[in-house]
Amino acid sequence: MADLKSTFLNVYSVLKAELLQDPAFEYTDVSRQWIERMLDYNVPGGKLNRGLSVIDSYRLLKEGKELTEDEIFLASVLGWCIEWLQAYFLVLDDIMDNSVTRRGQPCWFRLPKVGMIAVNDGVLLRNHIPRMLKNHFKGKPYYVDLLDLFNEVEFQTASGQMIDLITTIEGEKDLSKYALSIHRRIVQYKTAYYSFYLPVACALVMSGEDLENHTVVKDTLVHMGIYFQVQDDYLDCFGDPETIGKVGTDIEDFKCSWLVVKALELCNEEQKKLLHEAYGKPDPENVAKVKALYKELDIEGVFAEYESQSYAELNATIEAHPSKSIQAVLKSFLGKIYKRQK
Repeated sequence: MADLKSTFLNVYSVLKAELLQDPAFEYTDVSRQWIERMLDYNVPGGKLNRGLSVIDSYRLLKEGKELTEDEIFLASVLGWCIEWLQAYFLVLDDIMDNSVTRRGQPCWFRLPKVGMIAVNDGVLLRNHIPRMLKNHFKGKPYYVDLLDLFNEVEFQTASGQMIDLITTIEGEKDLSKYALSIHRRIVQYKTAYYSFYLPVACALVMSGEDLENHTVVKDTLVHMGIYFQVQDDYLDCFGDPETIGKVGTDIEDFKCSWLVVKALELCNEEQKKLLHEAYGKPDPENVAKVKALYKELDIEGVFAEYESQSYAELNATIEAHPSKSIQAVLKSFLGKIYKRQK
């Protein structure tokens, strides 16, 4: 895996060099330096799970056949396109949320010389994707399918972000808007399509598959993406900050978290009143009240039940799939997230 990661990172350097020499624009030294610094700061800094899983999935679809250097390279390009998409979302997301840090460093727009230039940087990151696809896939029979796929998933993600933003409008803190169906829609569109479906869809397209024939795969991966986000919501409150690498703030931030949605379903009128009063308040006493209520309602137990039920359902769907190689791809995803602690 370490070897795969270093190969993957080498492809980043190749793609960056190509973008900095793009013949469609005359770069000056200053603009080239800006783009290079912006890319290095925002693109390769994460865990790279989404990008690496394109290569993993493609390898599994090839059923153990040794991949050629060209195949590894092309799968890596698609992986980096997803990482670029992620960077574009995060740069703009941090501005919208007025965030302070991301991946353990200040958000890009927080840097003294950046500020609102970050908005245009986000637009540029998004525009790099079709440049990379054109450079490496134009002439392939599935080129248009890749463009369609990235466009559609970007649209779904931006639409999910919209539901999230309008559900949590500042100054309109109204818990009664929160329900499981809203939580599910936000997560499905904002996270599941680009984080879970897109990497596998890229691998399928590269293998010559028609995505129209793989709606079960899409539905299964979206289900996994929702389960993953519920875990995230759970870890935000009950996870060990040392392990997950951050201190959770969903309660203070009035997030439409699975925990608060479940608590609203389970609590009596008195408990509901407490939730309405304490949720979304930044002071530690109110946060402690919400956490105590979660304990009282045994939200941890409710989560454990949700986790085992989701796992059983996902496993049954995967086992029922006629293709062994697609089963392997889906099992590999599920194995990475089941009972994770971070």
